[in-house]
Amino acid sequence: MRKILSLWLLVLLPLGAYGQVRELPDFTELVEQQGPAVVNISTAQNQRAHPQIPQMPNLEEDDPFFEFFRRFMPQNPGQAPREFSTRSLGSGFIISADGYILTNAHVVDGADEITVRLIDKREFKAKVIGADKRTDVALIRIDASGLPVVKLGDPNKLKVGEWVLAIGSPFGFDNTVTAGIVSGKARSLPQENLVPFIQTDAAVNPGNSGGPLFNLRGEVVGINSQIYSRTGGYMGLSFAIPIDIALDVQSQLRSTGRVSRGRIGVVIQEVTRELADSFGLAVAHGALVNAVERGGPADKAGVEVSDIIITFDGKKVASSSELPRIVGATRPGSKVGMQVWRKGETRDLTVTVGEIPTDKVAGGESKRAKPVEAVANRLGLVLTDLSADQRKELKIESGVLVDDVRGQPRGDLRKGDIILALIHKGTNTEAKSVAQFNKALNAIDKSVTITLHVRRGENQSFITIKGVNE
Repeated sequence: MRKILSLWLLVLLPLGAYGQVRELPDFTELVEQQGPAVVNISTAQNQRAHPQIPQMPNLEEDDPFFEFFRRFMPQNPGQAPREFSTRSLGSGFIISADGYILTNAHVVDGADEITVRLIDKREFKAKVIGADKRTDVALIRIDASGLPVVKLGDPNKLKVGEWVLAIGSPFGFDNTVTAGIVSGKARSLPQENLVPFIQTDAAVNPGNSGGPLFNLRGEVVGINSQIYSRTGGYMGLSFAIPIDIALDVQSQLRSTGRVSRGRIGVVIQEVTRELADSFGLAVAHGALVNAVERGGPADKAGVEVSDIIITFDGKKVASSSELPRIVGATRPGSKVGMQVWRKGETRDLTVTVGEIPTDKVAGGESKRAKPVEAVANRLGLVLTDLSADQRKELKIESGVLVDDVRGQPRGDLRKGDIILALIHKGTNTEAKSVAQFNKALNAIDKSVTITLHVRRGENQSFITIKGVNE
């Protein structure tokens, strides 16, 4: 019987190096020491919803249905928009005793109010010091002192198969502890080429976002950020932002309120085994250049289409996904060496790194950024200019965004619509900016009829407005 029991123990306990039996790790001390520095973050965002009032059809007065609609359509022009608040939950962790906290940018994005709750149930209002959407890292601060802080580790020393621990607030359950192993390193995710994610199988769910990922030494090695899921819940694939990247981001946010990143102006693709053979490369590695921005840093450095970038600033480029991370981490204005493979031989070039344009300066109070045109125009519309990235994503050359509709809505225009053009007396004026659109609108007689070319979602339509009186 003892022999049978011994065999079962060998099956149940994991084998260590050279077949030695090892016990499962005990996380209790880690949780006791580091758990108090993990916080719950709840946010509130104030919004306004305009009542959906049916609009009377655009009929002539002699139309037989005109009197019918005039008498029976609801007339409530003065109904005010309804105020409501949306709430969300996330996690974070304290990195300094005077109240600085790291979390995800998407946890605090657009928040009008941020509440941080500690493990001892104390609550504080927080403000955003800065947020970087490209890495999904945000730095917030509460007015407190003598707070517990986490220990920080080196994610580069992590090994695949190593035990890790996540602490956070999934679905609002404070200080929930889950464990797993490192499933992979330097993972690239769609639209996320600046972060070499740590992949784990630790259970992470909505609410864990922004919480810490610990190694067995009790050191934070990452920020839990994303999951792969077909259901919205945990499916065994969780991704964390390496803490060294997050610390670089927070350092810049704390000092300048924004993050500066390098760029060289190339479009690249992966080097497959077939491409490596055709270019005479013994090993498939590097980033193949398939376009060079005219006048950009790479163009000035002599980079050509069909070059394969194999090193940058002394760092080997193992795959194309690594190049944006390496270049992005290089300070703009730096002169660095790069090695390319061209026509069967290596060539050394020197490039002066440019800077990725920022969408806006991050930081300030925890409020949504206000549109450039703060007041409503003659149509009661508060408009916002579209960024270059938004125009590219929407595949349009010009347009202005309806950020708010005040007073009595005109012509069924709604928040979120994009005005593409203003049409008046056969003249089609593209809406290139808020200032230009409002200037064109103000130049039109107040009693005439105008038509707006509007995009809503994937659809476009023409909306006619009779009279543009103030």
